[in-house]
Amino acid sequence: MKQQTIKILYLLLLLLSAATVNAQQARPTASVAGSLQNEQAKPVDYATITLLRAKDSVVVKGTLTNDAGNYVIDHIVPGKYIVKATNVGYHPAFSPAFEVTADQTQVSAPLLKMEQNSRSLQGVTVTSSKPLIERKLDRTVMNVENSVLAAGNSALEILERAPGVTIDKDDNITLKGKQGVTVMINDKLTYLSSTQLAALLRSTDGTTIQSIEIITNPSAKYDASGNSGIINIKLKKNKQSGTNGSITAGAAYGKNFRDNTSLNLNHKVGNLNVFSTLSRGDVTRQNVIDINRTVVSGPTTTYFMQNTLMKRTVHYNNYRVGADYTTSAKNTLGFVVSGDYTNEYNNNKSVTNIGSTPVVLDSVQHTPSTINQTYRNIAVNLNDKLVIDTNGQELSIDLDYSKFKNNSFANNDTYFFLPDGSVQHPALFLRNQTPSNITIYTGKADYTYPINKNLKLEAGVKASSVKTDNDLRAEIEKGGAFINDVSRTNRFIYDERVSAAYVNLGQTFKNTSVQVGLRAENTVSTGNLITNSQVVHRSYLDFFPSLFVNQTLSAKHELGFNFSRRIDRPNYDNLNPFVYYLDQYTYEKGNPFLKPQYTNSFELNYTYNKTINVTLGYSHTTDASVDVLYTDTVKKATFQTNENLQTQNNYNININTPYTIAKWWTGNVDVTGFYQKFKSAGLFGGTLNNGQAAFQGRTTQTFILPGYKFEVSAFYQSALSYSIFKIKPQYSVDAGVSHSFYKKKMNIKLAVSDIFDTRKNRVATNYTSTNLNLLQKNETRLARITFTYNFGNSKIKARQHRTGAEDEKGRVKSGN
Repeated sequence: MKQQTIKILYLLLLLLSAATVNAQQARPTASVAGSLQNEQAKPVDYATITLLRAKDSVVVKGTLTNDAGNYVIDHIVPGKYIVKATNVGYHPAFSPAFEVTADQTQVSAPLLKMEQNSRSLQGVTVTSSKPLIERKLDRTVMNVENSVLAAGNSALEILERAPGVTIDKDDNITLKGKQGVTVMINDKLTYLSSTQLAALLRSTDGTTIQSIEIITNPSAKYDASGNSGIINIKLKKNKQSGTNGSITAGAAYGKNFRDNTSLNLNHKVGNLNVFSTLSRGDVTRQNVIDINRTVVSGPTTTYFMQNTLMKRTVHYNNYRVGADYTTSAKNTLGFVVSGDYTNEYNNNKSVTNIGSTPVVLDSVQHTPSTINQTYRNIAVNLNDKLVIDTNGQELSIDLDYSKFKNNSFANNDTYFFLPDGSVQHPALFLRNQTPSNITIYTGKADYTYPINKNLKLEAGVKASSVKTDNDLRAEIEKGGAFINDVSRTNRFIYDERVSAAYVNLGQTFKNTSVQVGLRAENTVSTGNLITNSQVVHRSYLDFFPSLFVNQTLSAKHELGFNFSRRIDRPNYDNLNPFVYYLDQYTYEKGNPFLKPQYTNSFELNYTYNKTINVTLGYSHTTDASVDVLYTDTVKKATFQTNENLQTQNNYNININTPYTIAKWWTGNVDVTGFYQKFKSAGLFGGTLNNGQAAFQGRTTQTFILPGYKFEVSAFYQSALSYSIFKIKPQYSVDAGVSHSFYKKKMNIKLAVSDIFDTRKNRVATNYTSTNLNLLQKNETRLARITFTYNFGNSKIKARQHRTGAEDEKGRVKSGN
């Protein structure tokens, strides 16, 4: 395995070396460098620079000035030239003619000075509003930043409103009916378990989010994990010059009160940009869970009717601080430090009625429990982006370190009563302390080389190391004192190292674009259940090809096809074999023997007039890792765990279209229909063959009236099957309004989510020994008010990174 990985890395290095040598051999004689200033001798940033032939003013090449007003134009052959500068609000500026000779490698162009256009409009603000849902070539984008419905919600609650996304009772994220979603924040993997990821998203203020990108079939450039695709949460980054910022404060009430505040600061001067985001909040929410179980043990049937009230209070504090520094016209260095300091308190009350019939009780259990958890997380990123030339040749490097220190203190007390209220037998007292530490190191390099105007090469390498250490210190009360509970105490250490390399080659023809890619990932993992001396070691090398084809049929019709192969490695908490009790008859535990699952995914998409998008998809998954319930008929206990099923097939169709009814009324409709089929022989002694057609739909209506913006959103999900479960329909309606005032520096938003309080989870299963019905009602109806104040310099100077050369018409490709 290691030799194969080394060969792949060696071939990629040869590829990179050959491309670099080719670039060096093709390098023209000289580079032209210069500076641009205004009348006050201050730099003019992001102005358009055009190099003209002196004899006939023919355009040779173009570029943009950087933050310091400097520019560099590469690959210039000998001759006489003039530099022209243009920018909004200024008169064009021209340099005197200068000469580039054959013996020069770098030429300094004369200093350019621009005069402000006295006739430029004063006090005019140009504004644009992105649609809430935006469809792009390879992804769907939910523009959260200005949405009325996003204010006052957490990242997890906003994510639930994204097209095709649902979140179940255990905070598992599903996309188009499939679990196995990879969640990234600012294009970086979180490397967290599902429980820890939910805690992080729950404590992330929605006002700090810019957009949510949904990539159902990623290219080889992305990590191969996630069988249903990638969800990338993009946080806001201030793009204004000078010193500026915003303050946001909000409050909400459903059955409980919650509040949130955030502060964004940005200081940009010259080559330096410093930014920070601080947010905090207090959130209290409650869930009600009803579980009815029937357990058949020989001739005996026992009925369990359980009602649990779960109340959770979270106090979170998040921070994000960073800086970008432009060391030259071609290079930018940056760093970001982020983290959170969160305390969570859970107070649960559970009552279980047990009887030989649903109406005749034999006993009653009362199980109050408290769980206090702390999260202390920090992540550091160092990055460097080198623009090698103006043709779009780039090299970017990222180094990341993350440390997550979580701790949990739990007390579970169970009291046993007879139906008349008398004590059946002594109470059972359990308590746990579960410190958990996760340490992550990652490093990656991405290289882009445009071989010519229509052919582009992308290649890169990445290495990651993850270590999780979970220590369950369980105690049981005996004789008035707590002692070690040897049946539950355990320690689980998991190490995982992944080495990856990829190459993408993209070719553009007249009406067709094609991209082929291949990614290789070598995984070495060890799960060590220390107390039981149980070690699970795995080492495997996988290849993940991808193919994207896009055909422009006419001005209004586009057709595309894509294919990719994906992997899902088990989540850390799913591997962790610890037992977590709700009570002695209901608990969950991990499975250290879980294998990774593999998915081949195909998509055919059609776009009409850049607005109506239709996607047909099919995916086939082997060793599908899913949640299952198993009932021990001897102990009469039901527990949740994860198992590998043999296959999972998913067929889906998605239709997404924005539309405009009037200038003041726009909308979007997103509908996904899907059919899932799960097959597995020998699962808990039975044969699973479960499938059902289902659909999800969401429509959002936006009304813009003078000074006000109204939004209404409705969601519906039909009944569906997943694994051994039958899930009943869900539906809800949200609405909100926003108003800007004080020269648009202040904004207030009012919104209500789940207006009719209809959103609930209803799940049933009747497979082999497990017969269960579950109803969960979360605190989904919330009234929220959010206030935002923007202060400081409001002159927008969006930083643009040059990603390709300008053509003869001086067109610029840029992006952040």
